[in-house]
Amino acid sequence: MALTIDLGVTELAATRFAISPLSETVSGLQQLGGLDRNPLNLRWLRWAADELARRPVDLSHTWPLIVNDRLSWPEFLVPAPSGSGASIDDDLAALRRTPAAHVRISLRRVFGDDLPAAAAVLAERPAAGLRAIAAELRAAHDRLIAPHWSRIRALLDADVIHRARQMAAGGAERLFADLHPDLRWRDGRLELRETRWRVERVVERGPGGLVLMPVALGSPYVLIKKRTSTQTTVRYPARGVGTLWTAGTRAPAGSTVRLLGRARAELLEALRSPATTTDLARALGITPSAVSQHLRVLRESGLVARERSGRSVLYMTTALGASLTGTAT
Repeated sequence: MALTIDLGVTELAATRFAISPLSETVSGLQQLGGLDRNPLNLRWLRWAADELARRPVDLSHTWPLIVNDRLSWPEFLVPAPSGSGASIDDDLAALRRTPAAHVRISLRRVFGDDLPAAAAVLAERPAAGLRAIAAELRAAHDRLIAPHWSRIRALLDADVIHRARQMAAGGAERLFADLHPDLRWRDGRLELRETRWRVERVVERGPGGLVLMPVALGSPYVLIKKRTSTQTTVRYPARGVGTLWTAGTRAPAGSTVRLLGRARAELLEALRSPATTTDLARALGITPSAVSQHLRVLRESGLVARERSGRSVLYMTTALGASLTGTAT
């Protein structure tokens, strides 16, 4: 069975990519709660569980809304970002601006008329409840996401760069075919087909085009808002999540060290997950200038490429570089 979105030329022209720290925060908490747990996140899950055991975060308003026995959760908790790279402050401000009527409608769509305690309190006093939820999510972000955000952001940026190339090379059909195996776009309709959906359902698309959002700390499935007061978001697993928590954790192969020298071999190993010069310098314990010198040699050798993303420059392995580190697909 499938979820279907009517996505004609006009809506497709308005479709865009965005990255959301709030999306990662909510997804990470749901992973900790055991929802659609992705085994690729096991290292982070262990770290986060230890961090919370050491010093818990109060999530009394938020947790019952996102970790429960329902098939969905209130859509206003992850509003569509207004720009391509919103900050956590931008995301939380959008959350707090959710109109009271939309809060109550969303809660009843998820929980029905017999609201559980946390939802009932929120429905009674939406403005105060949204402020409390935003404060909890900010605390969770600062403790669990912010320490890793630079690496996560680099991975998400690299995903968006790749998708833009797919779109340029083969249009919407190629973009959506490559986005996830369960997604297909044809004849003005985007279909999400997976065994979890037992009935055919048409998504009530929000205004404008879609917002495509890669997610690192999330489900292995595609998540689409079936109804929303903002733009409809399509949240999908980012490319390369499997390397996010393992890049740089193993010694480079002896043959690579002999070929490149230890410093450049370690740098290439660290780039199994995209990174900035600052990230690499911090991870390897060397100066940014030394990193830049080694990167220049690796680029000239065709092992590393760079792409600008906003004000940052991302470095990543080429196909040749990936073959040396054993990550070529």
